[in-house]
Amino acid sequence: MYSWRKSSYSGPGDGNECVEIAPTPTHTAVRDSKAPARATLTFPAPAFSTFLEALKSTSLR
Repeated sequence: MYSWRKSSYSGPGDGNECVEIAPTPTHTAVRDSKAPARATLTFPAPAFSTFLEALKSTSLR
């Protein structure tokens, strides 16, 4: 189904204090790594890319 991956900033220990993403060509799914069996959020790929770029530019300020 999805190929989930965690950020390298996942937190100490087992690294379960973050979100996981599963990108596909058409969309990106997001879930809470502490509760992976719960619902996921799904975004169109262009919208998620725009979101990430906005985060990057904000964090540089």
